Amino acid sequence: MGMTLTEKILANRAGISEVKPGDLVICKIDIAMATDISSPLTIKVFEEMGGSRVFDREKVPLVHDHLVPAKDIKSAEFSKMMRNFAAQQDIEYYYEVGRSGISHQLLPEQGLIHPGDVVFGADSHSTTYGGLGCFATGVGSTDMAAAWILGESWLRVPESIKIRFTGKLQEWVSAKDMMLLVCRDLGLEGGTYRALEFGGPTISAMPMYDRFVFANMTIECGGKNGVVIPDDTVREYLTGRAKKPADEWDFFEPDADATYYQELNYDISDLQPMVAKPNLPGNVVSVSEVDPVPVDQVYIGSCTNGKIEDLRIAASILKGQKVNKTTRMVVVPATEQIYHEMLTEGLAEVFHEAGASVGPPTCGACFGAHMGVMAKDEVGVFTTNRNFVGRNGDTSAQVYLVSPAVAAATAIRGVITDPRDIMH
Repeated sequence: MGMTLTEKILANRAGISEVKPGDLVICKIDIAMATDISSPLTIKVFEEMGGSRVFDREKVPLVHDHLVPAKDIKSAEFSKMMRNFAAQQDIEYYYEVGRSGISHQLLPEQGLIHPGDVVFGADSHSTTYGGLGCFATGVGSTDMAAAWILGESWLRVPESIKIRFTGKLQEWVSAKDMMLLVCRDLGLEGGTYRALEFGGPTISAMPMYDRFVFANMTIECGGKNGVVIPDDTVREYLTGRAKKPADEWDFFEPDADATYYQELNYDISDLQPMVAKPNLPGNVVSVSEVDPVPVDQVYIGSCTNGKIEDLRIAASILKGQKVNKTTRMVVVPATEQIYHEMLTEGLAEVFHEAGASVGPPTCGACFGAHMGVMAKDEVGVFTTNRNFVGRNGDTSAQVYLVSPAVAAATAIRGVITDPRDIMH
């Protein structure tokens, strides 16, 4: 019997010839990442388990990204605890404020993720790494602590959902709009403990920055992991940055006779920019169907759409324009490297002249902690991945999820706007 891409990866890391959905396997772990917000509890459990040294100092990256720059004393203490642990363990890939970024963009950028890897991350959006053709999933503090000690963990092999895209995108339509379609059709639980496998000629023609979006928002459908079939685009992305030598990259492909729980097929030739209305990522309609509600805040950033390409798209729409006087705009690049590129390319100047605030890399506003939190009854347009009640601030705030192009057009008009209306 043929295997899906996820099944092949897990079988390989478990050291067995084949697996099927429902099997329990023990897999070697290539990366076990934690952040400033997740590491304190993981460290505590690690010590309670009797852990003294992590299994491999080069496979436990620690990243300051959620509550940074420290928003209060408690968050400063969280960072201090991780900082001390990193020093004690002599962690090779420790990313301090000023040299860090949002972990889900930072680790691929720094060459720590490779096709065929098994990656654990102490954050639900750790599924993002699957854009490089690996198995990546979020785990809790107990599982992470055990992984730090053992370098392996048990997994139940998930069923797979095959998602295939054909057709050519129209201008100002993007991977975010495509993924919102999937969220609409699977809903919040349609992919629960399943592997979402993305492929088809449309994705094969896409650059890496788009592919990460599919894997990133897999968790919005309940997915265990999301994986994009790796190819020469992945090989090109990794060349010159990967920590592992090329002969250790595992480019698996699904078998033609693999069995899937479900298949979704999309022709996106006529796809419009899409919008997820409050309060679910799956509450999706086209931009033309959204009422012209006045928008208080536009936020561009996050592990979903804080990449340099996203900022270029937004800046191309905002160039020579002004943010609407009734709207505020916050722009947050995903990593310090992206911040640097934004400065050298003149994008920061475009945002500044338009009247936007540009902040340092942080997850803060995405989960309602700081640097862009919504007040009572406010309306926000975010390029993030979730818009649950209270996710981005007050429980009465209404948040819409969009692409960077829609966000930039909305900032100019002050109401949710199709970028094609600005750039016609």
